[in-house]
Amino acid sequence: MGLEKPVVGDALEAFLADALGETAAEIVGFAKLGGGTVQENWALDVRLPDGGTTELVLRTDAPSGVAASHSRAHEFALLRAAHEAGVTVPRPIAVCEDPSVFGKPFYVMGRIHGIAAGHILTREDKWPGDRVALAERLGEELAKIHAIRPPRPDLGFLVRPEGAPAQALIDEYRGWLDGYRDPRPAMEWSLSWLEDHAPPAGELVLCHRDYRTGNYMVADDGLSGILDWEFAGWGDAMEDVGWFCARCWRFAEPGREAGGIAAREDFYRGYERAGGAVDREAVFYWEVMAHIRWAVIALLQGERHVSGEEPSLDLALTGRIVAELELELLRMTAPEGRD
Repeated sequence: MGLEKPVVGDALEAFLADALGETAAEIVGFAKLGGGTVQENWALDVRLPDGGTTELVLRTDAPSGVAASHSRAHEFALLRAAHEAGVTVPRPIAVCEDPSVFGKPFYVMGRIHGIAAGHILTREDKWPGDRVALAERLGEELAKIHAIRPPRPDLGFLVRPEGAPAQALIDEYRGWLDGYRDPRPAMEWSLSWLEDHAPPAGELVLCHRDYRTGNYMVADDGLSGILDWEFAGWGDAMEDVGWFCARCWRFAEPGREAGGIAAREDFYRGYERAGGAVDREAVFYWEVMAHIRWAVIALLQGERHVSGEEPSLDLALTGRIVAELELELLRMTAPEGRD
């Protein structure tokens, strides 16, 4: 990469050598990766004693974070559980909670290649790949994630909701809004709608909780990995399906209801082929929930900038999309909204 070794190189190199089962490891490339507003990702090129080089990613905390995000140790445990379940993810390598190594906790995984940007994957003139096949594959991968179910001692840090998962989320978002400095009547209205239409409790599954275009990577030969496990938890399987299909995550192609890349039935087909079952009536409900959740997260991201903790144009702009999300929520929850 032609970049200088980090100041903490010696401690980090010793950690990497041990994690990789090598006698030594030399960092010959080190660069901050773009994307990701909640955590930092660093690309590492590591030379091994045999002269070969391995490509890794070090994932660590951003200067300020979102309270709902897992710690790096917990996120690593989720990545490892997904990897063991056959989900296409970067190879988990090791986690470190000793701040003397890099200044803060982190974990290391294999580096995958491809495109993740939604504005590229959803546009014909930017990415000419087979979107139907990609949507089916993403459905299959989601079914593998949902096959992970409690109890799981390795995921014991995940809180199991008391009662219906939908009501637990409503209570969480309402509690946060009650403490926010400004009233958000459109969001309060939408929470009341969600409470009135909440589905009953069903079987809990592992929800990725950010399964969308922008959080998976696609190479020339197809899907190369599912990214960003920092929000995962036990919940209703349709939560992830609704999040993936929500209008707010379709980028350049709002008419393609499965993540801006294909028809929702293409995505459903892959999910059901891999053993999942789509409750088509419930998906709309979870799309409404997706817009509330994204609106809350956007407010939180904006606060990181406004508070001065992490001045960032990206964070500031994220906070500005809340009004668009509120308008969509009012449209969806109106009597004629579903039509």
